[in-house]
Amino acid sequence: MTQPNEKISEAELVVMEALWERAPMTASDVSDRVAAPRDWSAQTVKTLLSRLMAKDVIAADQDGRRFLYRPLIARDDYVAGESGRLVNRLFGGRVSPLVAQLAQQDQLTADDIAELEAILKGLKS
Repeated sequence: MTQPNEKISEAELVVMEALWERAPMTASDVSDRVAAPRDWSAQTVKTLLSRLMAKDVIAADQDGRRFLYRPLIARDDYVAGESGRLVNRLFGGRVSPLVAQLAQQDQLTADDIAELEAILKGLKS
């Protein structure tokens, strides 16, 4: 699985999260999972599915009269690509300024810090 050629919007990401969690799903299944909390119509969900198909990040397999949608990109691959782009764009490819920024904004919990320390310790060994 590869990175998408086009950026996935916030709304499209909601649909992707549903598909990553449980695929394949029909458009109706996706709508049932994501539409109500966001006050979206079923047509909005179908539009988002169409956009994701056009971006080649999901596929649809015909199952009788319906289509079953599934992701073509793994969530981990997407997250890795997006986080890499964020670090490159905002921090010149360096991770430590990102962590420093989060620390300065008091966005790192004690658990976050412990997790980071464990990751760094693992990288050193």
